[in-house]
Amino acid sequence: MFTVPELPYAANALEPFVDERTMQIHHDKHHGAYVKNLNDALVGNTALLALSVEDLIADILKVPEAIRTKVRNNGGGHANHSFFWQIMNPPSSAGKPKGKVAEAIDVTFGGFPQFQEKFLGAALGRFGSGWVWLTVNGGRLAIEDTPNQDSPVMEGRIPVLGLDVWEHAYYLKYQNMRADYVKAWWNVVHWKEVEKRFAQAV
Repeated sequence: MFTVPELPYAANALEPFVDERTMQIHHDKHHGAYVKNLNDALVGNTALLALSVEDLIADILKVPEAIRTKVRNNGGGHANHSFFWQIMNPPSSAGKPKGKVAEAIDVTFGGFPQFQEKFLGAALGRFGSGWVWLTVNGGRLAIEDTPNQDSPVMEGRIPVLGLDVWEHAYYLKYQNMRADYVKAWWNVVHWKEVEKRFAQAV
C-alpha cells in the first residue's frame, strides 16, 4: 500500500513564504486523499501495488483501462507531492543554484534571472491547475508545464525541480496572485536537493 511520506521539516518551517495552515491542509488532506484514492483504485492489483509510484505512472498503459484515469490522477498526485516536499526547505537555507546545475541553467537560459523569468512565465501560462517543472531529457534542461497531476515522468523525462500551481497550494495566503506565490517560493527552494537530482539525471 502507498503511504503519505512525512514532511522533512515542520509544517511552519517555510514561513513566511508558505504558511503553516496551507502546508497542513496540502500535505495531510490533499496528498492524503491522493494516496487513499490510489490505494482504493489498486485493490486486488498486487503486482501494481508492488511498484514504486514513479514506475507505476511511467508506464500508465500497463494499468487496466477501467482504473487507468483514477491511477493517473491520484498516482500522479502522490508522486508529484512526494517530490515537492523534498525540493523545499526552510528559507534560512535557501539561495541560488551552484555547481553543475547552475552551469546548465546559465547555458540553457542565459543566467539565473532569465531562468526565473521563464519559469514564472510557464507558471502563469498554465491555465487552471497543474505544475511547472525543470526537467532533464537527454542531459539537457527544459522548462515545461503539465496539467492536473500529470508528471514529466509519464513522458520519459526526469524532473529536478517542480512547483505546484494548483490553487490549493497557495490560495490561503496569496489568493489569486499566483505570480506573488511563485516569486516568494524561490526563497524555500532546496537547491542542494535539486543539484543532487540533476547529477543523478545526467
